Amino acid sequence: MILLLCCFSPHILAQQIIVNSSVTVDSLTTSQLRRIYSMRQVKWPDDSRIVVFVLPNKHPVHQAFCKETLRIFPYQIERIWNKLTFSGLGTAPNIVQTQQELLDAVSRTPGAIGYIDDKVKGDSVNVIKISQ
Repeated sequence: MILLLCCFSPHILAQQIIVNSSVTVDSLTTSQLRRIYSMRQVKWPDDSRIVVFVLPNKHPVHQAFCKETLRIFPYQIERIWNKLTFSGLGTAPNIVQTQQELLDAVSRTPGAIGYIDDKVKGDSVNVIKISQ
């Protein structure tokens, strides 16, 4: 019974990590993703700049991404971004309002990374595998 409820919960969303076609990386670890999304890793291995795009904090796909992929609560990642911004040590990621806007922004921004749920399709971006 519990398993059945888990399988059909509307809050479980499968995410895809997407990158601009200029990015040559094809897989990232959870730890690397955490460093990228906490703005501690700002360059790709080829030394190009990483441009991070996210959905608003209350968006269900953003909340699922933080909890399931990054394994951190959304409010924790928001605190990290606020601390970087207000201390002048860094900048917060670029926030877009919808998954389609995120897909469009990543597809036209060199070095960009973002996430969408697996129902959104886009041929103009590469999908990154997540390894442990």
